[in-house]
Amino acid sequence: MVKELTIDRTKPVMVTGATGYVAGWLVKRLLEEGLTVHAPVRDPDNEEKRAHLDRIAAETSGKIRYFAADLLDEGSYGEAMAGCGTVFHTASPFKTSVNDPQKELVDPARLGTRNVLLEANRQESVKRVVLTSSCAAIYTDAIDTHRAPGGRLTEDVWNETASLDYQPYSYSKTVAEQEAWAIARAQTRWELVVVNPSLVIGPALQDRPTSESFELVKRIGDGTMRMGAPKVGLGCVDVRDLADAHMAAAFLPEAEGRHIVSGHETNLLEMAKTLEDRYGDRYPIPKNALPKWLMYIVGPMNGFSRKFVERNVNISWHADNTKAINAFGLSYRPMKTSMEEMFQQMIDAGMLEN
Repeated sequence: MVKELTIDRTKPVMVTGATGYVAGWLVKRLLEEGLTVHAPVRDPDNEEKRAHLDRIAAETSGKIRYFAADLLDEGSYGEAMAGCGTVFHTASPFKTSVNDPQKELVDPARLGTRNVLLEANRQESVKRVVLTSSCAAIYTDAIDTHRAPGGRLTEDVWNETASLDYQPYSYSKTVAEQEAWAIARAQTRWELVVVNPSLVIGPALQDRPTSESFELVKRIGDGTMRMGAPKVGLGCVDVRDLADAHMAAAFLPEAEGRHIVSGHETNLLEMAKTLEDRYGDRYPIPKNALPKWLMYIVGPMNGFSRKFVERNVNISWHADNTKAINAFGLSYRPMKTSMEEMFQQMIDAGMLEN
């Protein structure tokens, strides 16, 4: 658990993307602390999308209010942000397959961040903005971690290898965070604190989660990787530990700068193996590594370019997570716990067949 927090409960807080996977656990933490959460969403009347949050609000001392807003609509966050002391900006598209990366990824990420932070400039009550960025704003491929100073990613490193044409999601997170820092440094009233998680895993609060993380884990269990899983180097973090990091970023007075929030240095095969003991007799969990030479052949048919294979398969991933551990007092759940609880939720939701 994080260090003791200094929470002002007299002011509401705003959370963009509140109905999403990551934000859901953050909203739960905020409601449990007795805060009033302002949730700007596209359709405040969509009771199905907000049902899990309404259930939590009914069981806690906090309150939640919904407002109509759109990431690309400048000024649409004014009503939701009015009177808020803290703003959490978590909303940003996470897609690995897109037709128009500029329209589907970069514009919502960069312009959405700009619209939220410029609204913070207009709202005198705002004292701190917490941005959910990503380790993707620090690196593109696992090989980049070896090229970083000391062979590990740190908060001083920026992604310089992603583009609209290659790994556009990573590019979108990079330009969005750079936009945030430019706006923050141009004013002096509010502080910006950034959280940079690796791949987020663990159970969702929604009954049928739709996050890209669940699509990845689904492929581990639905037979897609029956012949083997590629040893793609990456980091991962439990969604609940990430919520703790957001709380610390918001309510520790001394919090500052960027924070790599990643519990484990791993790869896809290691992630799959955490499920073998409990589920291997019922589901086609991959047991072997898919050879790199074979990935060069089958990868492009499954959305993995040869360039991606070259830079990620059989290459370990390394990042220095000590800043967030020390500054926030974070501790991380075992990867096996996160994966099993995530996988079981998918089974219970009928997302996997055995």
